[in-house]
Amino acid sequence: MNNFSLWMIGSLFSGILLGYLGRMTYIKFKINISEKESKKILEEAIREAETKKKEGFLEIKEERHRLRIEFDKETRSRRVELNNAEKRLIQKEQNMDKKMDILDRKERETQVKDKSLSNLDKQLREKEQKISRQDEEQKKVLERVAGMSREEAKRILLQNIEKTLTHESAALVKKMEEETREIASKKAKEIISLSIQRCAADHTADITVSTVSLSSDEMKGRIIGREGRNIRAFETITGVDLIVDDTPEAITLSAFDGVRREIARVSLERLISDGRIHPTRIEEVVGKVSNEMEVFLKEVGEQTVFELGIVGLHPELIRLIGRLKYRTSYGQNVLQHSKEVALLMSVLAAEIGVDIAFSKRAGLLHDIGKAIDHEVEGSHPQIGADLARRFNEGDKMCNAILSHHEGGEEPRSVEAVLLQAADAISASRPGVRRESLERYLKRLEKLEGIANEFQGVEKSYAIQAGRELRIIVEPEDIDDNCAAQLARDVAKKIEQELEYPGQIKVTVIREIRAVELAK
Repeated sequence: MNNFSLWMIGSLFSGILLGYLGRMTYIKFKINISEKESKKILEEAIREAETKKKEGFLEIKEERHRLRIEFDKETRSRRVELNNAEKRLIQKEQNMDKKMDILDRKERETQVKDKSLSNLDKQLREKEQKISRQDEEQKKVLERVAGMSREEAKRILLQNIEKTLTHESAALVKKMEEETREIASKKAKEIISLSIQRCAADHTADITVSTVSLSSDEMKGRIIGREGRNIRAFETITGVDLIVDDTPEAITLSAFDGVRREIARVSLERLISDGRIHPTRIEEVVGKVSNEMEVFLKEVGEQTVFELGIVGLHPELIRLIGRLKYRTSYGQNVLQHSKEVALLMSVLAAEIGVDIAFSKRAGLLHDIGKAIDHEVEGSHPQIGADLARRFNEGDKMCNAILSHHEGGEEPRSVEAVLLQAADAISASRPGVRRESLERYLKRLEKLEGIANEFQGVEKSYAIQAGRELRIIVEPEDIDDNCAAQLARDVAKKIEQELEYPGQIKVTVIREIRAVELAK
């Protein structure tokens, strides 16, 4: 190994040694700096802790001072309350002492009074005994003078009192009946007027014929067809009479069943519009219109039930309700009439506090029999009751439907009686029904004729559009009792022989005039 290598090794070793010494010197320098910073931070922390300690002592002193002030304040208020309570107790003790003195004085006075009362009681008993002896002596004298015993006199007196009380009680009962009748009549009028006012509705008047307009009179020949085959096929399929007369550009359809008449009208209008009129086409169009009509009637029934808020009706009843749209009675649309009766029933039921839901349901279903009365034998109340029974509406509903007209079954519920009233209100209010002038005049003549058939009738007048019949009788032949009997007989005969909406009032007038001339 040469000198250069030795020199390099020595330099390297010296460099490492110098680096190590420099590193150690730097580390000692950093340690000295860190120790100084640590001492500085520690001194600052100690100073800050001392400051916090002093502040805490000050806060504790302030809080202790505040609590002491509050305690002193509360102590003073408690002391004042205790003083007041002590004063009240002292006052109460003084009052109690005064009351005790008063009670002692009253007790002494009561003892004195008891002694005086005892003496008075003894005197009263002695006087009662004396009066009793005198009373017995007087009764014996009275019995000897009157010539009857005490029991006989008591019996006569009781009989007289009984007669007086009977007369007075009869007069009182009559007065109360009159007052009750007057109040009930007034209340009933108020309820009915309120119901009519709230449920007044328009009615569409209809008759048993419909008219179809034609573009020209030539179309009549096409409708009749060769040798009348088209018109015969049309009448056979629809069940409607087709009247082709001299009326220009019009054909009349006649049928009592409004649904059939409406199906025939729509079918005929479609046939005329299409231009193809032959038996096969007529059958096809009528069948299609009939199906559409069934759907439409169901929709009408569902809409009616929805408007009235009635739930749980059988689908077949809903369909029959829709059929009432094309059913009329004295020109009054039966569906509108049924809806009005349902609304009237709900108002009347609410006024008197009975079942509103059942009442509304009965009002809607009361004329359901009219939907099929052209197809089924029997009166419409009986048909309607059979339908209600078939579709599980219950005996109460059947009775209400059967009894809603006079002469039917007797009503067995308050709702059934309300149904009679609501039906009469809807059917008989002015302007709701119409009839021909000829029929109207015949009804008035028949009314007067029925009255004139009875013996003792001088004249009779049908007034107020036939809703009242006034009868003037011979006073020599008809007395007051017979006048009342005559009114009942005339009313009963009118019910048997006439058909009329609503009710007819029969009034018998008996008048006696005494005339004398002073000369």
